[in-house]
Amino acid sequence: MNFALIFAGGVGSRMHSKGMPKQFLPVYGKPIIVYTLEKFQETHSVDAIVVVSLESYIDRMRQLADSYHLTKVVTIVPGGASGQESIYNGLNALREKASPDDIVLIHDGVRPVIDSALIEDCIESVRKYGSAVSASPAIETIVRSSDSAQSDIKEIIPRAECLLAKAPQAFRYGRILAAHDRARQEGYHDAIDSASLMKHYGEDLHMVRCKPDNIKITTPVDYFLFKGIVEASENYNVFGL
Repeated sequence: MNFALIFAGGVGSRMHSKGMPKQFLPVYGKPIIVYTLEKFQETHSVDAIVVVSLESYIDRMRQLADSYHLTKVVTIVPGGASGQESIYNGLNALREKASPDDIVLIHDGVRPVIDSALIEDCIESVRKYGSAVSASPAIETIVRSSDSAQSDIKEIIPRAECLLAKAPQAFRYGRILAAHDRARQEGYHDAIDSASLMKHYGEDLHMVRCKPDNIKITTPVDYFLFKGIVEASENYNVFGL
């Protein structure tokens, strides 16, 4: 089976949304998290969805799943104190449902600009190579400094060698669960995302190219960019522009 684990347990402090978590902010009347979930709902190869939500918004999440006919959502669990802990909570919820060879796609609830083709590519990558990390080419020059607060640039990294790791990130369930179990046993809590956790434990990672517009909605600028993408898509569908 192929499971999607969508984590939406953050409060979105950088969005300045006056208390409402960014994943529940509406765009043309529909919450961002619903746009994301619909992409996995519509993908034939995805069998079931687990949502990791802010505990105080679990009832709201259940209402949205019912209202938007997100029938693949089988479990909604509370998030943790960090992204790593939230993902672990979601993986734990699958212990009785998933086998070690099943595939789990881990995705941000506030990364709604994806499509079924990317999801299917990630599933196929896991079947062939054991992992899938969505990534898009860097479109600006990347520099390195010893401290980002300082003004001294230590190195300019050739752009052709740089990509931006995004999501979905997909793995065999048994492998990603084992990595999280080990991290908890060893007190390792510094993983930025699933890919960095797997790399930390020596797992090989296979890249799946995605488009630069696979954005994570983190700031107000991202929100309005996504709003523009939705409007452009609607205009294309209605007018064939």
